[in-house]
Amino acid sequence: MKLVVQNLAVSRSGQEIVAGISFELSAGEALIVTGENGSGKSTTLRGIAGLLPVAEGSVRLFDETGKKFEEPVREYCHYLGHQNAMKPALTVRENLDFWQKFMGENLLDIEEALEEVDLTHTIDLPFSYLSAGQKRRVAIARLLVSDRPIWILDEPTSGLDAQSVQMFSNLAKTFCDDGGILIAATHLPLGLERAKNLEIEKSC
Repeated sequence: MKLVVQNLAVSRSGQEIVAGISFELSAGEALIVTGENGSGKSTTLRGIAGLLPVAEGSVRLFDETGKKFEEPVREYCHYLGHQNAMKPALTVRENLDFWQKFMGENLLDIEEALEEVDLTHTIDLPFSYLSAGQKRRVAIARLLVSDRPIWILDEPTSGLDAQSVQMFSNLAKTFCDDGGILIAATHLPLGLERAKNLEIEKSC
């Protein structure tokens, strides 16, 4: 599998935010996106994930034979943004059950995913009861309950302590070692061996 982004430009409210973004990622590779605040990192990720319309260029996915996938790339992506995308009144179990059914392609059981982030004891608590760090870890567990070959992550370690950052780094490494493609905007090193870098410059 190969993800190919060519000359990508993304606009918001009629204003071009980023342009000229190009890169290729094969199975097992990662891309670390950096840049100043306001440079367009989040907009770039959302454009790749299909959450914002592409003004120019293309985002395409190819199989090992070089054949282009017919479905939009978003059908193969997990996207984790600044918000955790959980309902505060629902329990942790109910939130993850919703996402597992919505995304399809079951991977880990909910209990197994929570064990990976050391939060099995929160499974029947309302999401709103959790600390900021726990909420982020549940959001990370969402990546584990459904099988998607591409992770697109916007500051995934936000709100995590040092131990939890290491936990996430281990999950990211395992994902890539298993052939996943990972794109992350982050200021923290994730320790990924096959990682490329993309610096987005702030437009004037």
